[in-house]
Amino acid sequence: MSKFRMLPTHPSANSMDKDDRPMEIHREIVESIDSGCRFALALILKAEGSTPREAGVKAIIDDTGKIRGTIGGGDVEAEAQHRAIEACESGRPVVFDINLHESVDAGPICGGSMRILIDPTAAKDREFYARAAEALERRQRGVLLTTVRIGAETDVTVEWYPEERDKNGVQSTRSRTDSLGTVPIFPDAETIRSCLARERARLFVADSSGPDVSTEALVQPIIPRPVLLIVGGGHVGQALARQAVLIGFDVAVVDDRPEFANPARFPKGVTTRCADIARTVADFPICKDTYVVIVTRAHKHDEEALKACIHAPAAYIGMIGSKRKVELIRKNIIESGVATEEELDRVFAPIGLDIGAVTVPEIATSIVAQLTAVRRRGDGPAAAGMMSG
Repeated sequence: MSKFRMLPTHPSANSMDKDDRPMEIHREIVESIDSGCRFALALILKAEGSTPREAGVKAIIDDTGKIRGTIGGGDVEAEAQHRAIEACESGRPVVFDINLHESVDAGPICGGSMRILIDPTAAKDREFYARAAEALERRQRGVLLTTVRIGAETDVTVEWYPEERDKNGVQSTRSRTDSLGTVPIFPDAETIRSCLARERARLFVADSSGPDVSTEALVQPIIPRPVLLIVGGGHVGQALARQAVLIGFDVAVVDDRPEFANPARFPKGVTTRCADIARTVADFPICKDTYVVIVTRAHKHDEEALKACIHAPAAYIGMIGSKRKVELIRKNIIESGVATEEELDRVFAPIGLDIGAVTVPEIATSIVAQLTAVRRRGDGPAAAGMMSG
């Protein structure tokens, strides 16, 4: 049987017309460069306090001010659009700071501050944006390093470091030669590795770059979106797919009924497969960033699906069902010798956070909330008393 393959992270034509998936900005940057249009890349270098977006977020602004993506809307975006129009005309990058305590005209007061780069020279770095886009499509990790030197003029350099080249690439001695002469490595390899491990972008400022020159470097980990495997394409599976796409999951759905594995039932970009449930789950490439939600139509299918993935290195395994159903499945799996009590203790079952959910959309919301808690806080089922005997 062939392996279940996830679609690339760019939109698929084999689905609904409406695309709810987050835009892959690096692919958009490459396409904008290749189109020959004039644009400036807006990049959040730093965000402190309460801000609408975080460091590393990008948007594309053309020479008329039209924007693709967002860096937060309101006064922040309006200022970025204004400066991008000017930068497209001058061809010179610019960095500006905005205090959101004072940004009251276009919306609520956020209470933070942001430092933003407007770079109309992104075309020279096409190779590195393309590598970042390709890495995401192949579900590989890496780091984009954006170095900004501010002096009489502002100079922007972009570099790409794939994770698999970490020891040989990031740790190797490197230097840059430009109009300022040779500049030693900054930031160092350990700093870059640390940001990648934490999966958070961070801006670093060099202690000394030269007379009347400052150097800042944004280390931005490029991390593939986590994968959500939904086992069961019924009403709950469909509602869950819609919500999971919106919060940044790549979604795959398996069902053994053609009508419930129909791509037309799901958002654009969701991968669907009609096949034997247990075999397909067993064949699915489950990795440490894969989340599995079992919501089939029958007790038997739920149990078979759980058996098929219980030993996989998934970040999350959850199964829908009443406490009685969960206890019966747990008992069957232990008695069959497929898994131990300790192995089953990792399963979130009954599934979802207890928010009093009754309707299908509410149940999907409770599951999405639990996925987020596991992804962002590392919450485990043991603390919540899930699937314990």
